[in-house]
Amino acid sequence: MRRRVALTGGIASGKSTVGRLLAGHGALLIDYDRLSHDVVERGTEGLQQVARAFGSEVLSDDGGLDRAALAGLVFADPAGRERLEGIIHPLVLAEADRRESAAPGTQIVVHDVPLLIEADLVGDFDVVLVTDIDPEEQVRRAVARDGMSESQARARLAAQATREQRLAVADIVIDTSGPLSVLDGIVDEVWERLVQVAR
Repeated sequence: MRRRVALTGGIASGKSTVGRLLAGHGALLIDYDRLSHDVVERGTEGLQQVARAFGSEVLSDDGGLDRAALAGLVFADPAGRERLEGIIHPLVLAEADRRESAAPGTQIVVHDVPLLIEADLVGDFDVVLVTDIDPEEQVRRAVARDGMSESQARARLAAQATREQRLAVADIVIDTSGPLSVLDGIVDEVWERLVQVAR
């Protein structure tokens, strides 16, 4: 029996690493961040919709999406960001469904959904996994990993669902505060639980 699993967590909380480890066990991993890029690749209907909504200045010279130009338009404009999300989110959800449907036989499908709570998608999944870490450690990791300033990291954190909101919807909480070597064993145990649920 197929099980749809949501994997979510804040910035620099180890979510992508957990996703890769679960894929290593045999899960089909569907990465919504990756899909949000794929659906606006050059030549897609998604890119045409974005260009119609925001103008040709969001297109680069080669006809692709100029992400910097688009970010400049929507970053400080909540209405613009909402309009963009209204284009991107349905396309991402449709592509995620398509990829899941195209993979018969996979028992456990892990949807890596950064904005699970913000997009009100919790009810779409059988199991919710949450990567959890102290917010101060998230800030430290984001600064070290992404080269952003501390204030930028805190702003990103503030724009996401809170730790409390994520923990409130979690079926399984994955503590990612330790070293990577410890995380392997934790994910092994999580995988066994998911396999039991899928039986």
